[in-house]
Amino acid sequence: MKYIDIHSHLGFEDYGPDQKGVIARMKESGVGTIAVGADLASSIEAIKVAEENENVWACIGQHPTHNVSKTDFHHGESSEVSHGLLGFDEVEFEKLVKNPKVVAIGECGLEYYKLEGDIEKIKVKQKADFIKQIKFAIKYDKPLMLHIRDAFDDAYDILKEYQGQVRGDVHFFTGKLPQALKFIELGFTISFTGLITYVQDFDKIIKNVPLEALQAETDAPYVAPVPHRGTRNEPAYVIPVYQKIAEIRGEEPEKVRLQLLENAKRLFGV
Repeated sequence: MKYIDIHSHLGFEDYGPDQKGVIARMKESGVGTIAVGADLASSIEAIKVAEENENVWACIGQHPTHNVSKTDFHHGESSEVSHGLLGFDEVEFEKLVKNPKVVAIGECGLEYYKLEGDIEKIKVKQKADFIKQIKFAIKYDKPLMLHIRDAFDDAYDILKEYQGQVRGDVHFFTGKLPQALKFIELGFTISFTGLITYVQDFDKIIKNVPLEALQAETDAPYVAPVPHRGTRNEPAYVIPVYQKIAEIRGEEPEKVRLQLLENAKRLFGV
């Protein structure tokens, strides 16, 4: 394994019968991945694909929105988002967490983008579920895979209460540099997707945080990087993300590759 994509949805139905081909291309490219769940069903699928493949691990948890279909929670071009009150079922997730391929809890957190309906009620429920999963991660000594959108300050305030007890990654980071530094101070890394290959919004962050605090991901099947933009993303496409991080930082690609691989190993134990 030369590269690791720390956040893909390899178990999603988007891949269908092509999943084996996606995995083969990933392996040929020397890429490993963490397959991330968004609810109980997709967490079970993440474990299944991890058990069947070397250099694939699983992350299990409940995304903050109710309807976690493929168009509901990703950070790409959005459709209508359904914000419900499904909740985190600790009893069911306890049946999964002891699997040796499970390396993280999530993706969990707060999603305030385009909230509709009783917004305060939704926020209260999201926070409650987030706290449940923080405590669950502490109980089983697993890092968190955080989904935070338009809610960085609230998420930070919650995590601050557990400083020293929790660790993890802020997946698909879209905040500002001061926010990034605050999460890093709490012991979290921040990860970037193929989005950085065609927008410059996050160059300042990537340049100004320690390399030891960065991770690379695809969020596949979403937000494919250049030169694959507009196609279905897959874990093998994490390589351009590594290369872009090195370019932005003005550092040797091999140095960046080795450090990002080490960052993932250190945090997730892969």
